Amino acid sequence: MKFSRICAVLILATATFATCNLSIAQDAAAKPKPAPKSPPAVETATIGGKTITINYSSPRVNGRAGKIFGKDGLIATGDKSTYPVWRAGANESTALKTEGELTIGDLKVPAGSYTLWVDISDPDSWVLIINKQTGQWGRTYDKAQDLGRVPMKMEKPKATIENLKYTLESKGKDKGELKLSWENHEAEVKFSVK
Repeated sequence: MKFSRICAVLILATATFATCNLSIAQDAAAKPKPAPKSPPAVETATIGGKTITINYSSPRVNGRAGKIFGKDGLIATGDKSTYPVWRAGANESTALKTEGELTIGDLKVPAGSYTLWVDISDPDSWVLIINKQTGQWGRTYDKAQDLGRVPMKMEKPKATIENLKYTLESKGKDKGELKLSWENHEAEVKFSVK
């Protein structure tokens, strides 16, 4: 009799323990994860029959307008290891993949995968950097891997651009435009596809 009571108590305790653990696991799974501060984003376009894709993370201005660019800005103080070269996004390096050969400005970019960086030495005159190193974290920049650099045309947007955004736009047949917009800056560069 004692043995069966002990067994019954053990079975009841085990069932209670399992139910509690299941309840805790369900509560943990039900709680949504907070949205990332700089969510991943993708911009893709088919121009001249070739697909071009930019994978990046999109930081937010978050009330810091006028405090992001410049020698004392957020980028300069946060990315000290690479400043004035900026990953042109957040988190991992911004990735460019092209199925066709691009000519960006005067720079020939063979089909393949690259990372995009921007030299912001002059916050009002950016230079796009195409780098051959891929898959690295956003603060791992190796100038020796640069394929080349291209000046960008700058514009001031009508209003603050909260979310960093890349745009690839067709400009007819085999021509396009790459635009990077964030905070109080818009930078663009024309390209063609072969």
